Amino acid sequence: MDRKIRVLIAKPGLDGHDRGAKVIARALRDAGYEVIYTGLRQTPEQIVAAAIAEDVDAVGLSLLSGAHNYLFPRVVELLKAEGADDIMVFGGGVIPDDDIPGLLDAGIAAVFTPGTPTGEVVKFLQEKIQ
Repeated sequence: MDRKIRVLIAKPGLDGHDRGAKVIARALRDAGYEVIYTGLRQTPEQIVAAAIAEDVDAVGLSLLSGAHNYLFPRVVELLKAEGADDIMVFGGGVIPDDDIPGLLDAGIAAVFTPGTPTGEVVKFLQEKIQ
């Protein structure tokens, strides 16, 4: 790529804990990515609008509240509806192993759970976007 990979990191829903999102944002920034962090309590509509406005390559969603089975696929649906389904969506947070296959089937490119080394996320995006 001739330009830096641009990634939007977002916290959908009412989840008020963002340490993990900030750790990923920092790791991506330190790896040379351009990172936009939207902050807490974003709606899927706000996330999609920001992703399109910022012309990102990927959206990373972080969730601990248990609403991932609705919120993650909703972001994918809205991106498709806006003609922006070329923006890759990945997720992370406290997500039960049993829920991961359904999220992947819904269009989430990857799900990273607690304890995943940040280097894995960096490598995954590097491989998938380039």
